Amino acid sequence: MGEGKKGSGGGEKSGGAPPIQEKKGGKAEEGGPAPEDAHKCCGCRFPLLIALLQLLLGVAITAVAFLMVTISPSLLARETPHWAGIILCVVSLLGFVLYCITYVPDERTSMQFIAKLLYFILCTVGLVLSVLVMAFSGHHYAQTNGFSCLEVGDDCLCTLDPHDPIARTFTYAGVSDCGEVTGTLKLYFLLQIALNLTQALVCALGAFVMWKHRYQVFFVGLQMGSPSFQHWQKV
Repeated sequence: MGEGKKGSGGGEKSGGAPPIQEKKGGKAEEGGPAPEDAHKCCGCRFPLLIALLQLLLGVAITAVAFLMVTISPSLLARETPHWAGIILCVVSLLGFVLYCITYVPDERTSMQFIAKLLYFILCTVGLVLSVLVMAFSGHHYAQTNGFSCLEVGDDCLCTLDPHDPIARTFTYAGVSDCGEVTGTLKLYFLLQIALNLTQALVCALGAFVMWKHRYQVFFVGLQMGSPSFQHWQKV
């Protein structure tokens, strides 16, 4: 009988082990969805802040460009880069669309893949355009900084060297005060350089985050045999 009791006691101990394993398994199952939600938040919602910055910068660049046109209608398109601001607004709208798309692991939906690819490409295009605008604005600022201007009727004639008879002449039509060219226009060029520099950094950040999320941080499923309760892994 003593052996029977001992055997029954051993059976109770061995029978008590499965509930402990079920409890551990329950913790693992409860801990699993939380990282999945965090991955969903990181993968789907990250363009929101970047898209907001792109929209604000695009509107600001476009507004400054149209203010520059009010100084003189003879300004060239490279001197008034409203096109860069409009393109950035389109990029931001695509970022909002990407924010609204439901995240699916491994990009199993074509809409998600196309939106990500277009957003990456447009961010790269926005970066290149921002660099071009900075180059144009810096060149025109250096020119305007060395201008010697003379008012002729409703126009403003400016030259880099007033003592050179064959020096190139820049004509700004509809400008009654040359101070707007040598003063206000220079400030607008500096403002465009600052805005487009910020825009280039934001576009580079958006392209980098998208590239990192696509190629460095992706969903790999359950990690079996892990000593911890963390069963979700990002590589």
